[in-house]
Amino acid sequence: MTHSTLILGQTFETWGNPLTRPWEEVARIRSGGGVLVQNGVIAAVGDGAALRRDHPNVAVTDYGDALISPGFIDAHVHYPQTAMIASWGKRLIDWLNIYTFPEEMRLADPAYAARIADRYLDLALDHGTTTMSSFATIHPGSVDAFFDAALSRGLRAVTGKTCMDRNAPDGLRDTAQSAYDDSRALIARWQGRGRLGYAITPRFSPTSTPDQLEALGALWAEYPDCLMQTHLSEQTDEIAWVRDLFPQARDYLDTYEAHGLLGARGVYGHAIHLEPREVDRLAEVGAAVVHCPTSNTFIGSGLMDLAALAARGIPAGLATDTGGGSSFSMLRTMAAAYEIGQLRGTPLHAAHLMYLATAGSARSLHLQDCIGTLAPGMEADLVVLNLASTPAIAQRSAEARDVWEQVFATLMMGDDRAVKDVWIAGQRRVAARQGRVSRR
Repeated sequence: MTHSTLILGQTFETWGNPLTRPWEEVARIRSGGGVLVQNGVIAAVGDGAALRRDHPNVAVTDYGDALISPGFIDAHVHYPQTAMIASWGKRLIDWLNIYTFPEEMRLADPAYAARIADRYLDLALDHGTTTMSSFATIHPGSVDAFFDAALSRGLRAVTGKTCMDRNAPDGLRDTAQSAYDDSRALIARWQGRGRLGYAITPRFSPTSTPDQLEALGALWAEYPDCLMQTHLSEQTDEIAWVRDLFPQARDYLDTYEAHGLLGARGVYGHAIHLEPREVDRLAEVGAAVVHCPTSNTFIGSGLMDLAALAARGIPAGLATDTGGGSSFSMLRTMAAAYEIGQLRGTPLHAAHLMYLATAGSARSLHLQDCIGTLAPGMEADLVVLNLASTPAIAQRSAEARDVWEQVFATLMMGDDRAVKDVWIAGQRRVAARQGRVSRR
């Protein structure tokens, strides 16, 4: 039996990359739009009145002037760092040792891992994020906890056991062999189950010996349909450390490439301080980078040159980098991306920002065939944004010259109060905080 719903409102639609083409040619907001959902999949997108006329017996949810968008896709997060987000003021390596590693050790307890996974996913959903690619910890149970929580919510999600066999505390080190064995077993258990995908996950080169990187490269060759996620060129002192640890490497990216960890399904977080050769190789193989603007400013890493990387055709996603990033909100993340673009002299339009948080992140995770755009055949993961969610935003929205200015105000000033509703595979989500929902 077909289950159908017609969702009405303004619709954000893209059919190309506005980072490489004029945004006006590949993006629009349709006033009075509609999305017809059948059995969890988008069946049609178009004029709302016409869809209502053509499908008179379908249940209707009418959001008026609210904006219907593909659900936000967070392309690089650390769910184990949920409880220590917004920890004060350290450089990356100090920050890892003081805050991150002690917290990640707590996820050796499966019950604690399950609580944090539930907490993180509920917070992400409250902020309109419907898909995320997360690092776990070295503990296989932390992967199970995240995937169990995502599966129970019907989410499309990605994670992987974070592998580290050096430069980490005793409770957070595995070995080259156990990293391979554990990851292989987790792939067999989770890859392709429900809407889940596995990412082979070396944390970054400083915490993996060449033997471990080699083992994970061999694993990726065995399972080329998996993603491979890691960090690349986040801070200058980190890069100097990599140079000391890998004196034979041509550059940071070469520490991965030399061990079989560079490829089209590679996803490299941060990618701020890249050498020309690294940019060339990322472009040649079609690997993706992920922009983490709130993290990059919060930890003092630097200003990613997104425009230059996009000009080379390198796929780019957007991410909160939860833990290092200071917010669970992709709206706040879009605002930070705009601010960094301004500092770089390459300001981003609302169409660019919305693309990065939806279709761009989907492309970076090789999920562009199932999520990230409003189009027939795509899975019906949606976020509905109230474009006048607070008095400050409402007064600016009332003065806007067009709908793009209204959207931009919400991207710059919005938070979870702007998230009017969330749909997962065609099902409305009942938010955990009922009181907040009733105020909307």
